[in-house]
Amino acid sequence: MTLLLKNNSLIKSQIYSAGHWLDSVNSKTLDVVNPATSEVIATVPYCGAPETRKMIDAAYQAQHSWARATAKHRSMILRNWFNLIVRNKDDLAYLLTLEQGKPLAEASAELSYGASYVEWFSEEAKRVYGDIIPQSSKDKRLVVIKQPIGVVACITPWNFPNAMLLRKVAPALAAGCAVVCKPANSTPLSALAIAELAEQAELPPGLINIVTGNTEEIGAELTSNPLVRKLTFTGSTPVGKKLIAACSGTVKRTSMELGGNAPFIVFDDADLESAVKGALVSKYRNAGQTCVCSNRLIVQGGIYDQFVEMLTNAVAKLVVGNGLESTTTVGPLINSSAAEDVCSMIDDAVSKGAQCILGGGMSSLRGSFVEPTVLVNVTREMRVFSEEIFGPVAPVFQFDTEDEVIEMANDTEFGLAAYFYTKDYGRIWRVAERLDYGIVGINEGIISNEMAPFGGVKESGNGREGSKYGIDDYLEIKYLCIGGIE
Repeated sequence: MTLLLKNNSLIKSQIYSAGHWLDSVNSKTLDVVNPATSEVIATVPYCGAPETRKMIDAAYQAQHSWARATAKHRSMILRNWFNLIVRNKDDLAYLLTLEQGKPLAEASAELSYGASYVEWFSEEAKRVYGDIIPQSSKDKRLVVIKQPIGVVACITPWNFPNAMLLRKVAPALAAGCAVVCKPANSTPLSALAIAELAEQAELPPGLINIVTGNTEEIGAELTSNPLVRKLTFTGSTPVGKKLIAACSGTVKRTSMELGGNAPFIVFDDADLESAVKGALVSKYRNAGQTCVCSNRLIVQGGIYDQFVEMLTNAVAKLVVGNGLESTTTVGPLINSSAAEDVCSMIDDAVSKGAQCILGGGMSSLRGSFVEPTVLVNVTREMRVFSEEIFGPVAPVFQFDTEDEVIEMANDTEFGLAAYFYTKDYGRIWRVAERLDYGIVGINEGIISNEMAPFGGVKESGNGREGSKYGIDDYLEIKYLCIGGIE
């Protein structure tokens, strides 16, 4: 397939290691497929442990001098990188849509979102502050400094291949670390293009390395190699648990952004138009393939019918299609297997008594396309209550009391994001404090930005990305006790 970019230097079919573009040692390749057309758009190297090990060694060597660079110097290079990403946003968005499928407008928004983390952490690089502690005796001084943790392994998902990479790499580089990144095999082109722009920004060789290929073999090297001191992962909870266990052998620090099962609660006193708008963007953005996407819509009985009618009318206007077409508002799922799994969840709900009032299965476009769907008469016994749907399916549950909905919302092992709509000021505080989630959106369906901490509790992970807290995950605290003062 011919890729139509203004800047053809962004099209890469090799891995990036120590400042060089390389093939795999075994010459094997991996096809990158457009989920909207099933067309092969590129090939990338199918690498394993040997290439990963070399990247870790290169990162280890480069990190020492980078850690000694001034914070202002690191900040300047990250700022240059940010400017290049913004300048090439249209090309990067086109690549993202080709390999991931989301509508071009959403891809462009993701690029702006991802770039905002580079801009933010270019500034935070200059704000890594320590402390002076009141001394325990007159002859001592007690000082705390923060230093980069070292080489960081980053494993990123396919649903936001640009933003999830930049959300990890930017704070790591700002802190003085080097990174070895394993993007999802479905969507490696965005990561490779970002590495090309990092090179153009004059990031020193070895600080960012991108490996593609055998996920299990690469992961085993990243988790076992003692030179890697931290692993950060965005993906499913089962995989995250395996990575945490694998990292325990060398006691690596980990940060995990894992699965979700977000409740979207609408109380009787809510602004219904605002709630429907929030539900629409939260549920159907990226075809429902987001970890903070509304998974269970839970609506109070007094407005249930009205909300369902308004939501259904809004969802009916969504247009399913190829993300490159200007009219498309819902693209394909990442592959046909994902589409089949989402359809099986719809079938499970219907077989147990749910009513499908819109959509209900594969789109007439077939392949990886699923119809935007609304389900009613849903119960806790259905998979859509307990499992992450990761598709354009909105099950709408009903509740009566505040205590009841809090119990329903918290009845899950996940704890990433939650949403609720109400005009009651007291309820805002009560419900926000009782929801067992790391992020709570109140009268708002879009909650993530670079200035706020992103992360969950329970089996949704640990650590935070973004905000002033985000850089701390890449720093070690060192205490200095200085004696002999008097």
